Amino acid sequence: MGCNPIDPLDRATKLRGIVCRDDKRKYYRFRATRFYGGIATADCVGCFLNCAYCWSSRVRDQKPGNFYSSEEISSKLSSIAKRKKFSRVRISGNEPTLCKEHLLGVISGLAEFLFILETNGILIDEKYARALKRFSNLHVRVSLKGCDENSFSKITGARPEFFSYQLNALKHLVENGISCHPAVMGDLCSPSELTALRESLRKIDEKLERDLELEKLILYPFVKREMERRGSKINITR
Repeated sequence: MGCNPIDPLDRATKLRGIVCRDDKRKYYRFRATRFYGGIATADCVGCFLNCAYCWSSRVRDQKPGNFYSSEEISSKLSSIAKRKKFSRVRISGNEPTLCKEHLLGVISGLAEFLFILETNGILIDEKYARALKRFSNLHVRVSLKGCDENSFSKITGARPEFFSYQLNALKHLVENGISCHPAVMGDLCSPSELTALRESLRKIDEKLERDLELEKLILYPFVKREMERRGSKINITR
């Protein structure tokens, strides 16, 4: 990790000026994928974290892609889902919450499908959670970037204190009755760190601890090199 860790909120503000234009946002791909038993996917441009294991670094900032309105994205996702007979849709590839009004518009246009919001959660404060509350077709998957502040900072390149923003997002979602669950790369947590994370989740809501999804790290060569460069543990043998 560099000498100057990222301030995610500052970076998010700068990125909005690049990838968000009123109701429009930049996207670079539309596809049907096998995840969740089959889901229509729109891959967006722009993320304010710099995760070591992320495959989408080439579109993390702004370069590729085109701008689409929320109505256009809803239409594209609906078309893919109907053609493939999927019941689920999502925005993936980077951070969907970055362009708030656009995201809300997309979800509004997809009421007949389950919208799975995959997010790091950092931008979901109380106000954002209240805006999401109105959607009965929404499930939020909060991808925790590490088990604690130290691992979060090494993985993301961001300031350690922003790890708590992810836990707070889950708290706001639960308080607003929004269907949600946390996920974490279990390979990057020691047993004791994972136990501590589970306890933190239990304090928010016991269901979060029970529903914690343990992801498996795909150890591509670039991932191994980057994790080792940042001094992050990989608790697997391959």
